[in-house]
Amino acid sequence: MALSCWVRADHVLYPLYFANRKRQSDPPEDHEARCCRADHKEEAFTVNQRPCLRRRVAAVVVAMFPLHVAADLLSFEAADFALNPIFSNVVTFQFSINIAEELIAGTAYTDPALINVEYKVSGTLAGTPSGFPAFALERSMGGAEFYAQGSSLAFEIKAGANLSDGLQVSELAGVDRVFLFDAREVGTGRYHPPIVELNADGTGLIRNSNNVGGINPATNMEVDVDYGEEYITELSFDPATLTLVDKVTVRIPVEITSFEIETLKTSN
Repeated sequence: MALSCWVRADHVLYPLYFANRKRQSDPPEDHEARCCRADHKEEAFTVNQRPCLRRRVAAVVVAMFPLHVAADLLSFEAADFALNPIFSNVVTFQFSINIAEELIAGTAYTDPALINVEYKVSGTLAGTPSGFPAFALERSMGGAEFYAQGSSLAFEIKAGANLSDGLQVSELAGVDRVFLFDAREVGTGRYHPPIVELNADGTGLIRNSNNVGGINPATNMEVDVDYGEEYITELSFDPATLTLVDKVTVRIPVEITSFEIETLKTSN
């Protein structure tokens, strides 16, 4: 069995695997077979564009695997913004949120399914409930854990948004806050998990969330901080150029029932 050709159906690119069967009348090396092997790495084509798919009626398609099952990686970092610390000094951060579904124009996302979340936030502190002089928080978790600890994610994509070049903040719906990433933690004993808010006018904030519960091992006290009691940094950016999502591809094989290649024949 070998990969012989590629076809596109419903905007998905499929490799076709053929059993190595030939009719007795087939020549040992026909033009159509050579065409398939030469082209499959370079070009996606439909069934009625290549004679090899119409004539090799003795081959059997064993499986089709969709290669383009979309997920979207949402990411941003300190370098994407102009920063203005107004309480404490937090100017170093990086976020990566892998959303487990394709983003679609005209759709609102409130706590969408996530594959994983990773982020880093660090800075110096002064006069805060934790009493720490500085902190460096780094977290990596699956989507289920992210939501279970009390976190949330919310945004809405405008109808008609052009996502071919990714998702810009200007393509998010709303007149005030258009994006919320709240990494709030309940019962974990951490003071500094952040909340990030972006507004339609190109302003925003990163600050500590209202993290509560759990004993912090450094202070031996239960955590109970309100928004911004540990740090607040104002953000400014150009909504038209700040790209939150670049399209990525996740390969997920799905087997489809075998069928005769002759069923793919089309009339010219």
